[in-house]
Amino acid sequence: MPTPKKGPRLASSPAHERLMLANMATSLFQNGHITTTLPKAKRLRPLAERLITFAKRGDLHSRRRVMRVIRDKSVVHVLFTEIAVQMEQREGGYTRIVKIAPRKGDAATQAVIELVTEPVSAKQAVVKEAESAAKVAANDSAAESSENAATQPVEEPNAAAEAKTETMSDAKDAEEEQAE
Repeated sequence: MPTPKKGPRLASSPAHERLMLANMATSLFQNGHITTTLPKAKRLRPLAERLITFAKRGDLHSRRRVMRVIRDKSVVHVLFTEIAVQMEQREGGYTRIVKIAPRKGDAATQAVIELVTEPVSAKQAVVKEAESAAKVAANDSAAESSENAATQPVEEPNAAAEAKTETMSDAKDAEEEQAE
């Protein structure tokens, strides 16, 4: 069997890599954070975030898709009942990778990957609320202006031109009076 052209893998084979990532995801959801090498943490992040997105959906099909990766039912239950509820307001960015000191034996770059449990900042919530209020106000004003346009009589173009010439002649008269 030819070797894959994609590049070096985390383990010896694709199946081993898949199992390693599944075990790391299970440990991440059990403990909330794990310490591993930086390349493993970077490969784990998309998988963990995808699983959390499935958990936020909460339906049976999503649960079964998560069970394909995480074989421990108790961890899946925690993911769907606790972690998904914590991440409800968050639109992605469920995990954080923090680099730490290199490992002592082989100087491999270490990192801690953890779940972001802090609530979404109040400032972001206020900004979203203000944006939605502005959209509602814009829709209301657009509806009112269309109603007003329908009820107001349309002026004739000649009447508008006549009004403009009248104001111009009044202005000239005022200038002549001031000059005298």
